[in-house]
Amino acid sequence: MQVPLELSFTGIDTSDSIKALVQEKVDHLETLFDRITSCHVYIRAPHRSQRQGNLYEITVEVRVPGDELVVHHRQNDAAAHQHLPVAVRHAFAAMEREVKRWKDKAGGDVKVHDGPLQGRIVEIRHDEGFGRIAANDGRLVYFHRNSVVDGRFEDLAPRDTVDLVVQSEESEIGPQASTVRPVGALKYDPEAR
Repeated sequence: MQVPLELSFTGIDTSDSIKALVQEKVDHLETLFDRITSCHVYIRAPHRSQRQGNLYEITVEVRVPGDELVVHHRQNDAAAHQHLPVAVRHAFAAMEREVKRWKDKAGGDVKVHDGPLQGRIVEIRHDEGFGRIAANDGRLVYFHRNSVVDGRFEDLAPRDTVDLVVQSEESEIGPQASTVRPVGALKYDPEAR
């Protein structure tokens, strides 16, 4: 993690054994996904139930690139949550499911979309119907003549700037663009206002 674990106790005294248990659970989360940036754990004993005594609430906040996962675990007067270690284990089991779900959804790759992906054509084979684009995210992306929209494949040349959409699954030849759209050069027109 980039930021050390933050652990907060409210309404109860701090405990070295609980601190160790929380650290063990955080370490386990990091084995599931090694790009967790921070983890905050809040342990509260907010009220006493007339039926069962002190019921602990555990909140676990895990930050991953581009997202925050939060589990607020309170078992609605579950008797097991009278025991702090059990409540901690239940909260981290729920967070483990969240991390796995997020990782599956993200495919293990963090996708940050600040705008359309752009690049420059570095190779074009008009006679064979394909080319390659150096994308601004550092990838070399293959494209076929059929992926060109809003323009003609024959009009493209090396160093032309294009917007592109890369297929989510890589082909045998690496990343491949499903859509390539030429971007015209900007021109200054002093008369336009």
